[in-house]
Amino acid sequence: MTRLIFLGPPGAGKGTQAKTLAEHQGIPHISTGDILRAALKDETPLGLKAKSYMDKGELVPDLLVQEMVEERLGLPDTSSGWILDGFPRTVKQAEFLDELLKKLSQPSAKVINLDVPDDVVVERLLARGRSDDSEDVIRRRLEVYRGETSPLIDYYDQRHQLATVNGNQSLEEVNDALEKAIG
Repeated sequence: MTRLIFLGPPGAGKGTQAKTLAEHQGIPHISTGDILRAALKDETPLGLKAKSYMDKGELVPDLLVQEMVEERLGLPDTSSGWILDGFPRTVKQAEFLDELLKKLSQPSAKVINLDVPDDVVVERLLARGRSDDSEDVIRRRLEVYRGETSPLIDYYDQRHQLATVNGNQSLEEVNDALEKAIG
């Protein structure tokens, strides 16, 4: 049974790799962004709560995101496994997820850290050509990401759940490395 958490900076290829691997394994690829969009579209109680924050231009609070993740991991399609992308982002969220998995009687997940050098990430994100992707903004996002995620990487490493994959390779090479990492 495959239960994976994908970590990596913006532009590391998490979404692309998670989607490919999820299709190959026949399990859902769950991104917090997708959860949020689905909850908003379906106007679930949690989606309506999240909308009230988003309408004011505020971040959706951790507790609400955690409730959405709990709701999503409780759906029947996750019984054979899943890939989480974009959650957890902090040690506090990782501890929540550990407790949730115990509650759902699901074994702990393997954590894949897609490692890509900052300069490569900047190059990739600038190549996407989004208007909000200036080099300064991208470097700031990376700084925030590294600050939040370093303790998370240590958290999972200490629990022997972490595998680091070089994300600065061709798509096929990253795919192969992921297959080896998940065994």
